[in-house]
Amino acid sequence: MSEAGGPSEPRGNEALIDRAKDVREGEGLDLEALGAWLRAQPGVAERLGEAKDAAVEVQQFPSGYSNLTYMIQIGAHELVLRRPPFGNTVKSGHDMGREHRVLSTLAPVYPLAPEPWAYCEDESVIGAPFYVMERRRGIIIRRRLPKGMALDEAGAKALSTALIDGLADLHRIDYAGIGLGELGRPEGYARRQVEGWTRRWQKAQTDALPLMDQVAAWLAAELPADADADAALIHNDYKYDNVVLDPEDPARIIAVLDWEMATIGSPRMDLGTTLGYWVETHDDEQLHALAFGPTYAPGSLSRAELVARYEERSGVQVGNATYYRVFGLFKIAVIIQQIYARYKKGSTQDPRFAMLGHVVSVLAQVAGGAIDQDRP
Repeated sequence: MSEAGGPSEPRGNEALIDRAKDVREGEGLDLEALGAWLRAQPGVAERLGEAKDAAVEVQQFPSGYSNLTYMIQIGAHELVLRRPPFGNTVKSGHDMGREHRVLSTLAPVYPLAPEPWAYCEDESVIGAPFYVMERRRGIIIRRRLPKGMALDEAGAKALSTALIDGLADLHRIDYAGIGLGELGRPEGYARRQVEGWTRRWQKAQTDALPLMDQVAAWLAAELPADADADAALIHNDYKYDNVVLDPEDPARIIAVLDWEMATIGSPRMDLGTTLGYWVETHDDEQLHALAFGPTYAPGSLSRAELVARYEERSGVQVGNATYYRVFGLFKIAVIIQQIYARYKKGSTQDPRFAMLGHVVSVLAQVAGGAIDQDRP
């Protein structure tokens, strides 16, 4: 059976749509409690219609290393449930209520924000706070293209252009006008980010890695004076596997996902995270192996071209792009280290996490190399 009761073997572009799989061992949900809670929420039973009494089925989207994402099916309705990871100790990075609030405010005015259905702060339902939102059916590109999807040079250019345009458009939203003015504190944001991610590194560190300490020191010492010159609603983890593409036109974004770190802050730092994920053809092969999507496919925009396109569309002058990329690399390394630390402590047994210590080391080396190249 397909996710919506259709044919079991999808054909054509339908086969490219991102699909959930069986729930990983130890990460199941109490479906009886979830169904009872969900049906009791205002407006949900009406939306479900005749399916309101149907059994709740669940699968899990297997990719992603942070919050857990499930596909909930009730009759023909497909919903997405988000909850913090098991063994989580970083409460501020997995605030379901905050993520739900951002989406609730954005969805009416920003077509790429999925509409949330309900939020639950009662941990007795499934063991943690969570929220449920609509599912946008489409293509999600991760480390490799979905089986059956081709990407020629023109397609790679169009896709990478659409991605950076999406970030620029997000940064142009009147966040105060839509009611998100109190979401963050833009004054001093960039320095707080450097200091905060440095503290997170120190707290999550499991092995000696002097280069990470050196990168942190460089970021603190070289913070550009104009880092906070502009304020915007920022995503903070904007990359290929956090956008959903139209199966009929893979260069068109139909949704942006994973708003857990969204805030009001420096658009330059947000761009830096995207640059941190962006691997080019001439980059080291170790970095190619870690690429989040086909960023180095022939035809894709280079990091310099991304910056130029972003400046043109957003109106923000980036300045020292190397600095923001190094920040992005450092931040990504810390996020991965936090996950690796949970694995080392036995809080999760996900076998994908065993090699994450090596990933942190590679990202530190890349950040150090970028700093060296930028020196006069």
